[in-house]
Amino acid sequence: MSFQPPVTLSDQDIAAVRSWVIHEDAHVIAFDKPSGLSSQGGRIKAHTLDDLLWAFARSNGKRPDLVHRLDRDTSGVILAGKTKPATAFLGKALQAKRFRKTYLALIESAPDSRGGEIDAHLLRQEVGRESHMRVVEEGTPGAQPSRTRYRTLSANDQGALIELEPMTGRMHQLRVHMAHIGRPLVGDARYGGPLTFSGGAAPRLMLHAARLTFPHPEGETLTVEAPLPADFRALMDRASLSL
Repeated sequence: MSFQPPVTLSDQDIAAVRSWVIHEDAHVIAFDKPSGLSSQGGRIKAHTLDDLLWAFARSNGKRPDLVHRLDRDTSGVILAGKTKPATAFLGKALQAKRFRKTYLALIESAPDSRGGEIDAHLLRQEVGRESHMRVVEEGTPGAQPSRTRYRTLSANDQGALIELEPMTGRMHQLRVHMAHIGRPLVGDARYGGPLTFSGGAAPRLMLHAARLTFPHPEGETLTVEAPLPADFRALMDRASLSL
């Protein structure tokens, strides 16, 4: 009797998730996740990336497992382990802070300093059915230490393109930290970001996981990159910003 996955995937679903693969070998598979797709869980009754991984299931029912998550509206690199040992190895490497994640984001105006580090504790709060993070004083019960590096890559009077590197892995960390210094991300309605940019509408949260460097289970260090999506590139072009 052949294995039947617990979710039903259409030919379109399978073609889509296969088209997002940007690296694959015997141990790992990396995807360029589109904006609007939840990594896991999610309240919207639609397939998540985790569901779509059943497209890669083997006849014994084994399939890749996500190693980390991206916010639903964030695009870019997300990694899965193809075997239990690979997933366990990558999970330990992530816990040991051996992953280096690099994001690109759009903001209305460049930070006062061309580069720097934001060190601000975050506290998770439930507001209705939504989870939010907010900056709190060190020592607040439940507060998590959180650090983000930022660098301005391109800026003018229309807006700015910045590079962000989370040194810790808190939920919504980049979004909350940038809002904390008065530079919320374009399209980030939850944390006060502008919904227009350079004279036009922002189609979504303008945050893209551009590059991921991590230790590979076979020993070397691997870097995987996801190209800028068309909607992100269009806003950059509209504001005459360049990489």
